[in-house]
Amino acid sequence: MSNADSRVARTRRELRASFVLALPLVLGQLAAIAINVVDSLLAGRHGPVTLAAVAVGSALWSVALMICIGVLMAVPATVAHLNGAGRRGEVGAVWRQAVWLALAMGLVLGALMWWSPRLLALFGIAVEVRPEATAFLHAIAFGAPALSLYFCFRNLSEGIAWTTPTMVFGVAGLAVLIPLGIVLMFGAGPVPEFGAGGLGAATAIVLWLQATGFLAYLRWSPRFADFGLFAEVERPRWRPIRELLELGLPMGISIFMEGSLFVATALLIGRLGTIAVAAHQVAINVASVCFMLPLGLAMATTVRVGHAAGAGDASGVRWAAGAGYVLVLGTQTAAALLLAFAATPISRLYSQDPAVVALAVVLMRYAAVFQFPDGIQALSNGALRGLKDTRMPMVITVLAYWGVGMPLGAWFGLRLGGGAPGLWIGLILGLTVAGVLLALRVWRLTRRATRRP
Repeated sequence: MSNADSRVARTRRELRASFVLALPLVLGQLAAIAINVVDSLLAGRHGPVTLAAVAVGSALWSVALMICIGVLMAVPATVAHLNGAGRRGEVGAVWRQAVWLALAMGLVLGALMWWSPRLLALFGIAVEVRPEATAFLHAIAFGAPALSLYFCFRNLSEGIAWTTPTMVFGVAGLAVLIPLGIVLMFGAGPVPEFGAGGLGAATAIVLWLQATGFLAYLRWSPRFADFGLFAEVERPRWRPIRELLELGLPMGISIFMEGSLFVATALLIGRLGTIAVAAHQVAINVASVCFMLPLGLAMATTVRVGHAAGAGDASGVRWAAGAGYVLVLGTQTAAALLLAFAATPISRLYSQDPAVVALAVVLMRYAAVFQFPDGIQALSNGALRGLKDTRMPMVITVLAYWGVGMPLGAWFGLRLGGGAPGLWIGLILGLTVAGVLLALRVWRLTRRATRRP
C-alpha cells in the first residue's frame, strides 16, 4: 500500500472513530439543550412576558451550567489519561473526590441562583419581567446540586469512551420534562398554573431524576465494576481535589468567559424591552442547539486526544485532533445553512408576535455567520483539554470575549444605537478571535509533540 493510500485509510479510520464516539455525545447534548428549547417554546406559548422572563432566568442559570461543565471537564480529561496509560485502578479514587467537589459546587451555585434575582434591577431588566424571572430562578436553584453531580457521573463514563449513557439519560430527561413542564406551567386539574416558576421547578425535578438514574447505572453496570467506584466511602481529601481544580478551574473560566459574553449580551438586551429580549431568546436558543454539534465533537476529541496523550502516542494525538476539525467543518456548514435559510419558519415555532419573529430572523442570520469560528474554538478547546493544556486557553478566551467581543458589542449595540443586532456583532468578533488563537495553539502543541523523538 502506498503512503497516499495508507494516509487515506488512516483518515477514514480516524473520522469513523471520532464520529462513533461523538454521535451519542452530540445526541445527549442535543437532548440536554432541548430542555432549554422546551422551556422557551412553552414560555412563548404562555406569552411574551413569560418568554422574556425565561430568557433572563436562563441566562443567569447558564452561569451555573457553564461553571459545572468547565470545572468538571477535569474528570474526563484525567480519566482518559489514566485509561490510556493503563492505570484504571486509580480511577475510582479520583472519581470519589470529584463527587465531593461536584456536591460542594452544586450547593454553592444553588445558593447563588436563589440570590441572583437581586441582580435583575441592577441590570435594568424591565419591571414587568422581574417577578416571573424571579420565580423561575428560585425554582430552578434547587436543581443546581443535581446538575453538578450529573455532570460528574456522566463525565466518568465519557472519560472511558463509553458515551451511550449520555444519550440515553439526556433523551429520558427530555421525555419527562415535556409533560411535566406543561402541567406545572399551564396547570392541569388540581395543579394550579405556576407560569415561569413551574418551568423552573420541572427542570429541577428532571435534573434530580437524571442524577439519581446515572448514579444507579454506575453502581450496577458491569462496565464500571473494575473501577471500584463504591468500594469505600472516602472523606474529602484536599490534594486530589486541588489537582482536579488546578486542571478544571482554567477550563471553567474559559467556558465561563465565552458563556458570560452571551449572558451579558442577554442582560444588556434586557434594557431594550420585551420584544428585543424575546427575539434574542429565540435566536440564541436555536444557536445553542446548533452549538451542541461541535460541543459533542469537542468532548469526543478530548477523550481521544487524552487517551493518545496518556499512552504517549504523539501521532495519535495529531490524528485525533485533525479528525475533529474535519468533522466540525461539516457540522458548522450544515448549521450555518439552516440558520440562514430557515430562520423565519423556526422563529414562528417560538412566537406568533410579528415583531418578535422579524427581529429573531435578523439575529439568527447573524448566528449563521459565527457558526464556523464557534465550531473551531469549541473543537480547539476540546483538543487542548485532552492535552491538559488549560491555562493559555483561559488567557485567550478572556482576551477574545471580554477584551474584544463585549466592548465592541456594547459599542455597536448601545453607543451607536445598533440595538440587539449591534450587540450580536460583538459575539461574532469575540468568537472569531478565540477561534483563530485557539486553533493556532493546537497546531503549535501538536506540531511540537510530533517532532519529539
